[in-house]
Amino acid sequence: MTFQHLLDGAEVLAQNGDPSVHGVEYDSRQVKPGTAFVAMHGETSDGNRFIDQAIQAGAVAVVTDSPAERPREGVAWAVVPNGRRALARLSANFYKHPAERITITGITGTNGKSTTAFLVESILTAAGRKSALIGTIEYHVAGHVYPAPHTTPEALELSRLLNEALGLGATDAVMEVSSHALAQERVFGVPFDVAVFTNLTRDHLDYHKTMDAYFAAKRVLFEGCGTDAPRAAVTNLDDEYGAKLAGFCRKHSAVTLTYGWERGDFHAENVDVSPRGTRFDMVTPQVKEKIAIFSALIGRVNVYNILAAAAACYARGCESRAISRGIESLTHVPGRFERVDCGQPFTVVVDYAHTDDALRNLTALAREFVSRGGGTARVLTVFGCGGDRDRAKRPLMGEAAGRGSDFVVLTSDNPRSEDPRAIINDALVGLQKTGVKYSVEADRHKAIALTLAEAHPGDIVLIAGKGHEKVQVTRNGSHPFDDVEVARQALRASGFECEQTRSAGNRA
Repeated sequence: MTFQHLLDGAEVLAQNGDPSVHGVEYDSRQVKPGTAFVAMHGETSDGNRFIDQAIQAGAVAVVTDSPAERPREGVAWAVVPNGRRALARLSANFYKHPAERITITGITGTNGKSTTAFLVESILTAAGRKSALIGTIEYHVAGHVYPAPHTTPEALELSRLLNEALGLGATDAVMEVSSHALAQERVFGVPFDVAVFTNLTRDHLDYHKTMDAYFAAKRVLFEGCGTDAPRAAVTNLDDEYGAKLAGFCRKHSAVTLTYGWERGDFHAENVDVSPRGTRFDMVTPQVKEKIAIFSALIGRVNVYNILAAAAACYARGCESRAISRGIESLTHVPGRFERVDCGQPFTVVVDYAHTDDALRNLTALAREFVSRGGGTARVLTVFGCGGDRDRAKRPLMGEAAGRGSDFVVLTSDNPRSEDPRAIINDALVGLQKTGVKYSVEADRHKAIALTLAEAHPGDIVLIAGKGHEKVQVTRNGSHPFDDVEVARQALRASGFECEQTRSAGNRA
């Protein structure tokens, strides 16, 4: 492809040279001979600082969003007003516009995105379609599984993944679309067929500053990301922001579907949640139709996730039988209420809950389970708060954990550049307000072991915050850390048998 063809559709302020281009990169370390290098300003770094390294590595063309940069001799050059938009256009051109050749469902919201995405993928599979899944936990490309460095990848990686999926016969893609990705225009130019909104609760205000700005970023998915608005929109009527969004979507999308516990185009009747799973009758827009639903996923929040996924797949033309079959066939989502079973006489659950709202939902579900026994079983919770993130939500998380638990161990969770003790002190303010019995242990290994040692028969231990994550991020870098494996080690040290390794077979 020539440089001129690569730039087709991009906003270009100045351009010279037209070499043949064999690849696109925005990371100078990935540049190979024949590459076009996109130098753009990022959130924490500036790719323009690495132009010369990219040229030394073989870049034959440079696209920069810095007019101050002078063209280098012997290298084609283009100046653009917006680096990320340019990256999106160049990536789409290079991979022959894969986002336009596959049907994409985008899911946004504070909580529930991953589970909803897994459910949509499962329903599409039951409907006989081959799909790709791109989200927080991992990426699936027509049966292949890749680690997920970001919930929503940069435009270049996204085009590569979608191009690979098309090559393997995929017809659909399911994407978690984060507020950061929307604000940073990582999905610029991506035409979403269906857009889903789960909910909006306090999170990421270190980045967005206000809830209104956070919501505005989410709403971009429903406005169109440099494209027309999605053909179909799905939104949660029981969420304040979701109800507001429904009115907006009815003016912009051809199809708007709503869902809620007792109201909406999709809602639930006769809900029965037990430790074995969740059953309910799902009311749909079809006249007099109710779909009997059973899911191994448990809890009120998963009823909402199921309703959202069902509505999204209904909008994609999936029949009722495929919807019920797809929901039933998904037995687990990694790091989402994932049980650790080593034969111990109490329940151990690892969950990604990392906001105050998610902690309230998690502890409420645990309380419901221990209450069924009618005895003195307790809810024990170990959690921490992330560093370099919204400090104001830390006491809220502490209060949520304390109000929902009988015993809490406050620990560390990805402190990043901050002092773990300072983060703990922020959360401690809210925890102490509740009067719950608690302990503080900054070492997460020790904190998990301490909580498990405190458990009695019938109790439920919640290990919250990291879920599927495999590392602990500190000021000294990232270190391997898996809550499930750490819990197994502690249980094994206490004499329980944990012969199985973490796998799909023992996730529940």
